[in-house]
Amino acid sequence: MMVGKRIRRQRIIMGLTQEEVAEKIERSYKYYQDIERGTCGMSINTILSIAECLHISIDYLIFGNNEKIFPTFNGEEEQQALIDALSKCSIHKKKYALELIKIFLKACDEQ
Repeated sequence: MMVGKRIRRQRIIMGLTQEEVAEKIERSYKYYQDIERGTCGMSINTILSIAECLHISIDYLIFGNNEKIFPTFNGEEEQQALIDALSKCSIHKKKYALELIKIFLKACDEQ
């Protein structure tokens, strides 16, 4: 059940619906719901697909180890992750996020 909770938590953080994740991992919506509820098992391929889709390590997914929640990205993957995270936000939230990013980058430059 904890695996399902970790999957659900990360899906929500990424702003994805259950339907979207099910489609991305090429599994049925009903099966994906059962995964999040912890009422069914998963094949290794399904675990790998979920970890890749949600940008989480298998170690975190299975054991809950927080050390490597997010894998190392190359530049394109990081950019796409940002785009995906913002794609479902309102224009107001997107503008707010942009301002936060500008503040963050300025603070990093000052260090």
